Amino acid sequence: MSRVRIGLVGAGRIGAAHARTLAERVHGADLVAVADPRPGAAEALAGPLGARGVTTPDAIFGADDVDAVVVAASSTSHSALVVAAAEAGKHVFCEKPAGMSLAEIDAARAATASAGVAFQVGFNRRFARDFREARDAIADGAVGSVRMLRSLTRDPGDGPPDPGAVPPWTIFTQTLIHDFDTLAWLNPGARAVDVLATADALVAPEFRPSGLLDSAVVVIRYDNGAIATAEACFAAAYGYDVRAEVLGSHGMVTAGDGASSSMRLHASAGRLARTTHSDVALLGDAYAAEFDEFVDAVGEGRAPSVTGDDARAAFAVAEACIASMQTGSRVGVDVGVAA
Repeated sequence: MSRVRIGLVGAGRIGAAHARTLAERVHGADLVAVADPRPGAAEALAGPLGARGVTTPDAIFGADDVDAVVVAASSTSHSALVVAAAEAGKHVFCEKPAGMSLAEIDAARAATASAGVAFQVGFNRRFARDFREARDAIADGAVGSVRMLRSLTRDPGDGPPDPGAVPPWTIFTQTLIHDFDTLAWLNPGARAVDVLATADALVAPEFRPSGLLDSAVVVIRYDNGAIATAEACFAAAYGYDVRAEVLGSHGMVTAGDGASSSMRLHASAGRLARTTHSDVALLGDAYAAEFDEFVDAVGEGRAPSVTGDDARAAFAVAEACIASMQTGSRVGVDVGVAA
């Protein structure tokens, strides 16, 4: 299989991490270009990695030496960038969410389907070893029929540095979007039916009047009868924490505990575990594995294991959460149609 030449759009925090992962850890991939409009940002990231820096996405979309594009720019630009890349004949990996509305995600799905290019969305927990093993156990019937599920995301530290700059509904569309996908993936073959959401500004209550939501719990019901809870908080003093639990008729499976390794220190202060304080630190192997999957899918001419359909399903739950907050009631989830 020939190597896949990749152009990256976005040199911010996650874009920089993705660039290093693509250049240093992904088999079969060559990072050839990075695009970012900020003066010098693309060149500073790309140069040490042996790639070129450009200031516009079009310089990547129109390049003959780019086979695939990784979209890691601002979420509000994701859908438009996916569409433009697909129309240029490039395969696309897009960070979550794939758009900021179901209409935007549907446009991205339609464009990639029409162009016949691979389209993968960055739901990294599917590629974390412990989460993957939990999914395998469920699929193999080890826990029996799925009855109850739980998924959580807690960001490290004291909360956003500027709570007033957090866009409305971020906790649903940017944070819990991972949990919505994880829960669906851990409940194979089931579809979310409706949600009941509650959220508040518990980390920075002084921003409550401006609409900040930094802590949330969502109850989701599925068409196989299972009930799930998804929770998120923008501040966890002990570190970055993502976990999942599935209870079935025959047993239970869990994944994730926030620790950076299985090492435990047993001392007079108790049993201690070292934690991580970023998603990249905790899920570095998962980020590499999801890009391995993308590169393999492109090289093999097949659809990736995480598609635009998965992106739509997760965002449909997020939109239902927003409606639930606005109405104070349980809200049905938009099922949608195939691209």
